Amino acid sequence: MAGSDVRDGGGSGAPKKKGASVWRYLKEAFLYHWNLLAFGGAGAAAVIAGSAGVALPLVVAGELIYLGGLVGNERFRAAIDAKVHAEQNPPEAVAEAADKRRQESVGALLRGLDHAGRARFVDLRARCRDMGAIASGVSGRVGASKGIDRATLDRLLWAFLRLLYSKRALGAFLATTDKDEIADQLRRLREREAQAVAEGDERILKSLRDSVATGELRLSNYEQAEKNAEFVDIELDRIDGKIRALTELAVSTEDPDYISNQVDSVAASMASTERAIREIQHLTGFDDGVSEAPAIMDLELEEVVEA
Repeated sequence: MAGSDVRDGGGSGAPKKKGASVWRYLKEAFLYHWNLLAFGGAGAAAVIAGSAGVALPLVVAGELIYLGGLVGNERFRAAIDAKVHAEQNPPEAVAEAADKRRQESVGALLRGLDHAGRARFVDLRARCRDMGAIASGVSGRVGASKGIDRATLDRLLWAFLRLLYSKRALGAFLATTDKDEIADQLRRLREREAQAVAEGDERILKSLRDSVATGELRLSNYEQAEKNAEFVDIELDRIDGKIRALTELAVSTEDPDYISNQVDSVAASMASTERAIREIQHLTGFDDGVSEAPAIMDLELEEVVEA
């Protein structure tokens, strides 16, 4: 299914790796400490020995051979390229770019939802924040809970948002595709195929068999989309309930070990959800290239959507 594509596989804001210049290779090769030691020592020895006029040109020639050989070495160039890339893209800049891509993915998905889907997500996120604020004041505790950190809620909300997008994309596909029409067309093709077999016309039979295979593929694709849509609905309700239960637990329960066990249980269940989301990407057209959940709890959603 085509769907509305949301792709960010290293797109905007991603630092690009560029190779170093020849002059940078030469500079790094020359300034290598063992080279400076050897070159300086050989030059000094030539001067001390009183044969500078003969020895120094040989030292320079040897240095040029060394520089040329090292600059021509692929491993050396790769090491210098990596060094230059690190200089151009310090860890802080790389982290900032990655965070920006994650925020852009959140905005793109929210813009791709219908009004009801967007309202459902915003309401659930608001509940998480409200319950966290309440939990902060319960018994003088600081933070949402000793057992529930924001990263866990971010991961759950991120999965919930992607499922909402999948629901919209699958719904659009099912609404614009007529299953009965596909099945009826397939039935007629099979009847014509049987007739062609009786008539023995191989050319027509070959064409009809290909059409039958295409019809079977379309019907199978539709039925798979139906199953995926049912799964997405069930999974949305499940995650919605888990998020609400966890945030309420942060207020009503004083036992941090119990909360932690519940969080671990939810985190383990998310592995199957993540696999399912990846498996239906080809039907929804969804592929954001973001492997780590954005900090959804801290985002100003209106700004992200409008960005």
